[in-house]
Amino acid sequence: LAKFLEEVLAIPAIKGQKTEKEKFAGAVATYTVEALMHDGKALQSGTSHNFGDGFAKAFGIQFADKDNTLKYVHQTSWGMTTRLIGALIMVHGDNEGLVIPPRVAPIQICIVPVMQKKEGVLDKAYELRDRLAKDFRVKVDDSDKTPGFKFAEAEMRGYPIRVEIGPKDMEKNQAVLVRRDTHEKTIVSLDELEAKAEELLDTIQHDMLEKARKHRDAHTYTALGWDEFVETINTKPGFVKAMWCGDQACEDKIKEDTTATSRCMPFAQEHLSDVCVCCGKPAKKMVYWGKAY
Repeated sequence: LAKFLEEVLAIPAIKGQKTEKEKFAGAVATYTVEALMHDGKALQSGTSHNFGDGFAKAFGIQFADKDNTLKYVHQTSWGMTTRLIGALIMVHGDNEGLVIPPRVAPIQICIVPVMQKKEGVLDKAYELRDRLAKDFRVKVDDSDKTPGFKFAEAEMRGYPIRVEIGPKDMEKNQAVLVRRDTHEKTIVSLDELEAKAEELLDTIQHDMLEKARKHRDAHTYTALGWDEFVETINTKPGFVKAMWCGDQACEDKIKEDTTATSRCMPFAQEHLSDVCVCCGKPAKKMVYWGKAY
């Protein structure tokens, strides 16, 4: 799931295990991937639960083993849901609307004909669509709206690339490619259109993940003492890394005093200090803490 988040949705994820307090009720263990949204709040982006045989015993789910005895099944549950659509919007979106990573975008390239009533412009737009459609998901905005309206709508819908083609471009055998993520414009020869589009989509996918990673890392803090922890969690939106003794009483106090919860005990542990940030007793785990929706 973390691989899907990063490679397809361009959302960096932290892999780890939930605490006893935050795990699925009745499970032996819950594993999670946590992501940071643009506003600094955490989002549990997907979980895997090891149920052991507890639910099987409760519901009498048995099987005949090879030694011909009845045994209870062991169960797991793996899931990600439509919340990932919300995550994609909240991680990448901006004031103009959606910004969709190319690998998951329903439309990767939107062709906008400029001065489309001029002879040959629409035909050229359709020709480019047919060329690009062999490798990409493409549409032509041939509505009667103004080019400016079409540009704004393409940005609002988050199409990774907008291709602008008009009479002057046709004379020069070129088109203008506009990135949705940075608004950067590039003039490209029509002879190289497919190659440049593929290169640009790969670049956008890579850059969106790196931008999200930089945002997360810039909003991930470390706290060693209680006062520092409370001040950081209350004044700096994001993740706070801090050591924990493993006692739920400390977890409850943190939630009561700050509304923050333990997001996960990451598989990649760091030794920040020897003592719990809350009670000062010997620490057992480094935990990512944060405020969630």
